[in-house]
Amino acid sequence: MSEHSFRAAGYVWRLHCGAQAIEQGLKEAVERGRARRAFVICSPSVSRRTDTVQRISASLGPLFAGVYDGIEKDSTYASVVAGKDAALEAGADLLIAVGGGSVIVATRAVAIFLAEAGSPFEIMTQYPEGKPAYSPRLMAPKLPIINIPTTPTSAMNRAGTGLKNPDLDHRMEYFDPKTRPQAIFLDDGALMSAPPDLIRSTGTTVFAGLVGSMAQTDVNPLGEGDRNHAFQLAYRAYPRLVHEIDAVEPRLELCIAAFLQNRAEDDGVRRFRGGVFSGNYAVSTALHVRYPHVGQGESTSVVHTPKIRISEAVDPRAARQVSEALEVWRDGMNGREAALAVADKLDGLYTRIGVPTRLRQLQIPRDDLRALANDTVKNFNANAGMRSPREQVEDALRLLEAAF
Repeated sequence: MSEHSFRAAGYVWRLHCGAQAIEQGLKEAVERGRARRAFVICSPSVSRRTDTVQRISASLGPLFAGVYDGIEKDSTYASVVAGKDAALEAGADLLIAVGGGSVIVATRAVAIFLAEAGSPFEIMTQYPEGKPAYSPRLMAPKLPIINIPTTPTSAMNRAGTGLKNPDLDHRMEYFDPKTRPQAIFLDDGALMSAPPDLIRSTGTTVFAGLVGSMAQTDVNPLGEGDRNHAFQLAYRAYPRLVHEIDAVEPRLELCIAAFLQNRAEDDGVRRFRGGVFSGNYAVSTALHVRYPHVGQGESTSVVHTPKIRISEAVDPRAARQVSEALEVWRDGMNGREAALAVADKLDGLYTRIGVPTRLRQLQIPRDDLRALANDTVKNFNANAGMRSPREQVEDALRLLEAAF
């Protein structure tokens, strides 16, 4: 499709932002979903170190059906199964996810496991030997979901689900549009409950994704508005994390930026998973899934600029768009020069924020690079059977060596 011949799709959602958003709107949102047993899903840190669950319980009164607080980093399969069992025992008819991306993704998986009759291993994305990967269609109705993010995350209004399972050689992946939330609450108190290091990490993921999105040149006018404003919000808020990590405004603006980036995709803007300016989603995922001490932001920042620097074929128009957005464009630049200026700008910004820019800063053994590259093969979002496993591994290994 051309820039002015496109399709867009939307879904029903309500967004609640600000101080006391939970107290002011959560009960109404639950009642709108015709629910009487609203069940909270979160991590141990949310339930034990913050008052968010208590606020939800007080706001909902008899509509509050309980809480499962065992969701683990990267949405582990075991913790999701336990969450499903807890929700079933509680008689849940609506799920409330409270936390970052891992909790929000896990809650989608809980909804899928509660509804679908098939085995979780049968209904997940399949990787048949020698054939393209495919995702089975998940047709059963799902419980309504309300998301209360505590960090900026693109997971807040998407439908993809990836679970960590150490017994498999890849994540368990699912896709179901019926797991999109009916409401999102960006509550000041909930956002301020996340520790600074987590905000730096998640804010980095959001910002880096929007840098990559600015490279797309065939954007329709509808998606362009959301994408450009999302980038401007993130570009304004992200540097504020250096000195204003304890302020709610940059956290909220990064959340809104993530929300708008997702909406731009609904309006036809592709999320670049492998472009020059987009880092490498498969490599970043392999890093934070394999190593529990590595966050998504750190796994993103360490490969972002190395990917730019080793890329030889750079679209001049895309490079100009990104370099202008980051205010490093100079008249007369070619695509390669503009890309290197972008890499320099990002290295400096990531360093000031306090996130790593090289793989060795994460204490990853160099001997692990081949295993990491192998981990990138089965990642449906990054490579839905488009390249051979050998090509995928060699590209990933080249990037990992450059990033080290």
